[in-house]
Amino acid sequence: MKTHVVRAGDIQRSWVHIDAEGHTLGRLATQVATVLRGKDKPNYTPWLDVGDHVVLTNCAKVRITGKKLDQKKYVRYSGYPGGLKVKGMRELFDSRPDEVVYRAVRGMMPHTKLGRQQLKKLRVYAGAEHPHEAQKPQTRSS
Repeated sequence: MKTHVVRAGDIQRSWVHIDAEGHTLGRLATQVATVLRGKDKPNYTPWLDVGDHVVLTNCAKVRITGKKLDQKKYVRYSGYPGGLKVKGMRELFDSRPDEVVYRAVRGMMPHTKLGRQQLKKLRVYAGAEHPHEAQKPQTRSS
């Protein structure tokens, strides 16, 4: 029995639209990461980018459970003295809810070159409108 090896020409990419309204943040992020990596396809190959493009809308209406809004902190450090920036989740969610969802998905992707390449196929929007209607994304219910 021979093993089928996926080549670059065999990869079929599609566009997937996911509406985040009413979904829990972490569960939504795992589903999006699975689609981006291509793990939902029968020809999944760990060392190749076989995933689909994902358009994620209505991120402002995602559910955040527990005390995460008050307790979770996002930390950035520039590398210079006094360059530590700390922002609470509530503060970031009020100003940029798409960034909160993006960071949740990014944390569930591999931290390698391949993971960064796969993450480029994610488009996140706070509202219901998105500029990718020309790609005819298929709506997927999560």
